[in-house]
Amino acid sequence: MSNAAPLIALKGVSKVYMRGKSRVAALDGVDLHLPERGMTAVVGPSGSGKSSLLHIIGAMDRPTAGTVSVAGRDLNSLPEAGLTPFRRSTIGFVFQSFNLVPNLSAIENVMLPLEFAGIPAGERRERALALLARVGLAERVSHRPGELSGGEQQRVAIARALANDPRLILADEPTGNLDSKTGEMIFALLKEIAADRTVIVVTHAEALAADANRILRIRDGRLDMAA
Repeated sequence: MSNAAPLIALKGVSKVYMRGKSRVAALDGVDLHLPERGMTAVVGPSGSGKSSLLHIIGAMDRPTAGTVSVAGRDLNSLPEAGLTPFRRSTIGFVFQSFNLVPNLSAIENVMLPLEFAGIPAGERRERALALLARVGLAERVSHRPGELSGGEQQRVAIARALANDPRLILADEPTGNLDSKTGEMIFALLKEIAADRTVIVVTHAEALAADANRILRIRDGRLDMAA
């Protein structure tokens, strides 16, 4: 049995939002340990807390209570100024709406996070070309998002998420804007990527979730982990 520290550790995490004068608990005392590598699917009804969980793990939001550790860093003690470089080096994000820059080509979109990270121009291009080839878009590097199908745009977004070689990929409904066949292809690509890093996917698609290494079911802000 491995004694390696988990990549992600949450203890007693709660997140409360104010809606007018009412308190809404998006997360309620969540405990979670996830290892390095493998795919975890997070499933549950709308409003159950799936995205709130992803945002807290991704250092995009802070919990109201509890502790969060990702890749050995205590996110509660990390100052605001440290969150951006932490996300840039450790986490890649994939969104339902792709979030590509429309006036940039596929390769320019993938190079963007590398530019922010201060990677030299020649190395940026080399890395971006390799990543686009990895996701099957070697022939589409010069195309802008509007010239690509939805599935191709999501593959560009996945390549971009991998640009800085993060240990963790967070995907929020990555197949939500795609037809079922294309969604299966995107999920399979994420599963392949999870062989050498940790991938967490929020999804409503139970059939896709069944292919993950583990499933987290969330309802009313509480987790129930299934093997």
